[in-house]
Amino acid sequence: MTGPLEWIRDAAAAREEAGLVRRLSVTTPGDVVDLAGNDYLGLRTHPAVVAAAVAAVETYGTGAGASRLVTGTLDIHEQLEDALVRLTGAPSALVLSSGYAANLAALTTLADAGTLVVSDEHAHASLIDGCRLSRAAVSVARHNDLEHVAELLARRDTPRAVVVAESIYSVLGDAAPVEDLVALTAETGALLVIDEAHALGVVGPGGAGLLAQARLLEAEHVIVTSTLSKSFAAQGGVVLAHPDVRDHLVNTARPFIYDTGLAPAAAGAALAAIGVLREHPELAARVHANAARMAQACGVDAPDGAVMSVVMPGPHETVEAVERAKAQGIRVGAFRPPSTPDGTSRLRLTAHADHTSDMLDRACTVLAGLVPARV
Repeated sequence: MTGPLEWIRDAAAAREEAGLVRRLSVTTPGDVVDLAGNDYLGLRTHPAVVAAAVAAVETYGTGAGASRLVTGTLDIHEQLEDALVRLTGAPSALVLSSGYAANLAALTTLADAGTLVVSDEHAHASLIDGCRLSRAAVSVARHNDLEHVAELLARRDTPRAVVVAESIYSVLGDAAPVEDLVALTAETGALLVIDEAHALGVVGPGGAGLLAQARLLEAEHVIVTSTLSKSFAAQGGVVLAHPDVRDHLVNTARPFIYDTGLAPAAAGAALAAIGVLREHPELAARVHANAARMAQACGVDAPDGAVMSVVMPGPHETVEAVERAKAQGIRVGAFRPPSTPDGTSRLRLTAHADHTSDMLDRACTVLAGLVPARV
């Protein structure tokens, strides 16, 4: 008889051989030029954001103290929700403890056994998990293929349908055809759940997101989810939707009902980050300019947001390139299966508004050397 952990050890050995092992690595802020993290606007250490986090702790304590339906709804949560509504133009907002929880909450309450979910094949893991936990029938649509989405919706034999996508995708960094998706779902009577985690703060008027740019957030069948951990330099998640949808989540979403409210420090930091963005809307333009420089160095198209990726020959080569970059003071990300929806291995790069010209000069020189064959 083999030991109870033998299968785990066998799986670890197989990952090692395939070059797919993940290991935690401690980072120190400022030790290298960071092209891997998601602090797109460079606000994680901004004095106003840090001060707001500290002030929130001094006012409310270190935690919310309970779930939001008990005593864990603080006025700073309502202030943050109001600020997100003003930023995006959404009808209402509900803040949760993470972006992952926001996606689980939305999908597990808006879809059930009587629903067909049509999900883009490049959807984030949190969206995929939400689809699975909803107990709905799930059909996977080819990436950004509107005709395939329409075909799958036309075949449905369920009373309800939900289409799931990201506005800016987290691996390829490309944009979804949001206007067409909103029109198609309106025509077919489906809900549209679209994750703007990589768009808010970076895309749209004042960083309001891709749907706000297309003036689509007022449609009552559109539900936007996002995170506060990227452009807004904190932690937490949000669902932006019609007030009826918000009330539905408050009453039925287990990731909201049974979770402690968002920590005051995170709420204060995100609220301050939104304020900084409002005062400095040029931050989003800096992200795009820096992204374009990095893309040119790598021989890839400029992304629609802050994220881009470069295909590598395989997982071993990807890890080696990451280590070579680190040795030269540049941190880049490694995406390998199963994290990549198309099964490729990629260098994953992110542009930040606070990257200086000197930083980018250095980074671009290193990046050009990592992908000489432009694979």
